Amino acid sequence: MVLGAGGTTLDDWHGHYAQRTSGLSASEVRALFAVASRPEVVSLAGGMPAVSALPLDSITETMNKVMREQGAAALQYGSGQGLPMLREQILEVCALEGIEASANNIVITTGSQQALDLITKLFIDDGDVVFAESPSYLGALGIFRSYQADVRHVETDESGMIPEALEEAIAVARADGKPMKFLYLIPNFQNPSGVTLSAERRPRLIEIAKRHKILIIEDNPYGLLWFDTPSPAAMRSIDEDGIVYLGSFSKMFAPGFRVGWALAPHAIREKLVLAAESAILCPSALTQMVISDYLATSDWQAQIDVFRGLYRDRRDAMLSALDEFLPGYHRTEPNGGFYVWLTLPEYLDSKAMLPRAVTELVAYTPGTAFYTNGMGRSHIRLAFCYPTPEAIHEGVRRLSEVIRQESELIETFHPKIPDITQLSHVVSPPPDLA
Repeated sequence: MVLGAGGTTLDDWHGHYAQRTSGLSASEVRALFAVASRPEVVSLAGGMPAVSALPLDSITETMNKVMREQGAAALQYGSGQGLPMLREQILEVCALEGIEASANNIVITTGSQQALDLITKLFIDDGDVVFAESPSYLGALGIFRSYQADVRHVETDESGMIPEALEEAIAVARADGKPMKFLYLIPNFQNPSGVTLSAERRPRLIEIAKRHKILIIEDNPYGLLWFDTPSPAAMRSIDEDGIVYLGSFSKMFAPGFRVGWALAPHAIREKLVLAAESAILCPSALTQMVISDYLATSDWQAQIDVFRGLYRDRRDAMLSALDEFLPGYHRTEPNGGFYVWLTLPEYLDSKAMLPRAVTELVAYTPGTAFYTNGMGRSHIRLAFCYPTPEAIHEGVRRLSEVIRQESELIETFHPKIPDITQLSHVVSPPPDLA
């Protein structure tokens, strides 16, 4: 028996938890961190930025400068909405996505993850419907579950969410008598699929949402990390009133500072500030000041170019390795961001296969992490952002060996399964990414 503080057992409080905590569970990515951190394991699992490409000496000097010149203010409480100077600078970042806005409608948060949590807290009652891509970001799904939302996945393809599928999902939710609160999207280099919502579909989805009075949450952490051509203008550049835009410095700079933001219509912004103050009083003044000084004194757009080149090389290494070791397997070809979405034969279960992969010293994220309805077993998210090209090549080689072993094992018990040498001819795109 495991004892807690004061001699109580860990189960003594089971009946005391709020009902909504039933939606709290460890993410499949979080469970992988302990394994993936081992040096002998090639991790294709976590979406960790390559912070080693940053000018670390310069950032250290920026931090020292902030403490020398503004130390007392940096260590004090601040505004619940965030530093005015940083909010003005964020407008320059948003302008690169085609967004014109007022700094007054920006709320600084502890990463965009907190912004999404606050928005969900503001809008979701038990059983309310949230529409999300199929597949969708596991961190968002965890938040939605924690507030007991009814998540409805909407079919996507290589051009992003399908407008007609959204119309159908709305009709079903309405027939079910369910309140429909918002549509959650990652339009650019989506996590986990890597696909980008086409410029043609963006206004169509906005029109559908407006017609049905559904708020759009546009989550855009990867938008500036394009490789060959810029992503389309942000959806927020088309509509100011029906969209809450989420941004972050985690991918374009460094996640350790934990600084993100929400750009919201005025009424929602006021509620967000109140919710943020209730949750944390104020975001960290120190990290905001460091980022503000970095934006003011460094060529941060040149640094984004450095990241683009680095991630492009690693994307190319990933696609090349997949072509070499898993020829014919369907995978997405992202034009930016961190991820490739791989489709396995239907008889393979990516979640059940993971222990074998760990034995072979390679880690990935099973597709089930990105659904709330049990789908995704024949899919894998592969992250190319952190490993070197050489490590990516070796990781995919190890993964192909895992797939071969698993397929041979299944073939032993199910002789009708195609021979492993023929798999490249039988794998087809999944229905939701066809």
